[in-house]
Amino acid sequence: MLIYFVVGEPSGDILASRLMKALTKKSPGVRFSGVGGEAMTETGFKSLFPMSELSVMGFWEVAPRLPLILKRMNETADDIAAQRPDVLVTVDSWGFVGRLLGKLEKRCPNLTKVHYVAPQVWAWKKGRAAKVARMTDHLMTLLPYEPPYFEKYGLKCTFVGHPVIENTAHINVCPVEFKARYGIPETAVLLTLLPGSRHSEVSKLAPVFGKVVRQLLPYFPGLYLLIPTVSAMADEVEAAFENTGIPHLLIHGQQERYKAFMASDFALAASGTVSLELTACGTPHVIAYKFNRLTNILIQRLATTRFANLINILAGKFVIPEFVLANCNEKRITPVVLELMRHPEKAKAIATEASQYLQLLKPSDALPSEKAASVVLSAANGGKIAK
Repeated sequence: MLIYFVVGEPSGDILASRLMKALTKKSPGVRFSGVGGEAMTETGFKSLFPMSELSVMGFWEVAPRLPLILKRMNETADDIAAQRPDVLVTVDSWGFVGRLLGKLEKRCPNLTKVHYVAPQVWAWKKGRAAKVARMTDHLMTLLPYEPPYFEKYGLKCTFVGHPVIENTAHINVCPVEFKARYGIPETAVLLTLLPGSRHSEVSKLAPVFGKVVRQLLPYFPGLYLLIPTVSAMADEVEAAFENTGIPHLLIHGQQERYKAFMASDFALAASGTVSLELTACGTPHVIAYKFNRLTNILIQRLATTRFANLINILAGKFVIPEFVLANCNEKRITPVVLELMRHPEKAKAIATEASQYLQLLKPSDALPSEKAASVVLSAANGGKIAK
């Protein structure tokens, strides 16, 4: 059996790698091909081209990369048509995936297509739901409230749950031992910075994060920065923070990333899946995000939800402090971070409340990766998949 993956960003890479492991466990002879990232390649997967070439967000941010993205899209379509997989599994990145599926409609009319991670039609671009339903055979959602948005157009959907539930389940760390292992002073105050995993994110958020930590230093002389990153972005991230005057350490690998979260006193992170990961690790944090000025204006006009953070969306109120678009600046962020770091009991209370909403992302009958694997294998075998 050949399963073809198309993954466009690091969060999807982690998701797909865990799904691949579950698929191999359920069907030992299964083969994989396609486009993926570091986490997938660690399992022996060989990507058609570097996934990092697709990792870009925003309207004007995409424009300079468009010729390369279109070239890679055509290469991917050609490869799928040549390999004729039993099932195509596309993960997130609907902007790229939707156009790829359009190219495959006539070339591979009998191809079974499963999409993993629903486009956030509940937040913006509601019209995408009908397009997803027309172009895919089954949708696996991470959030329990998403299936109805697509089922009304006749698309089979399965809530498989969010992988963050299992990603952090068996990780424990002692902050003192973590510091000793990396040669960090025992009295250091650990602040984790996560300015994103794409160039378009790091270029916008790293300058803001840098200004915030410089303003924190007088209050925390023992401040030490932990900066988890991926190999493709390591040099850019290092360059962004090397002149802060604050000791820092780049963290590599998913397990070490989670250990860094658990050892940290606080975190400042780009909006996205990472907020759920920090919540699962019990790490107090705030989130921030912005695009260029024109994209900020467009997003603000198109958005149909009050919140950017998934915990806040699930709660229906502000639980995790968020600073997005025009509010993403050091003048807004620093006072809140300073207040929470100087009063750890307040920060921990927020983290505890957030963890309660995280439980809503867990399916009742299986681990997320196992449930997703069952859906994919059933689709590959032409079987019906229960909603």
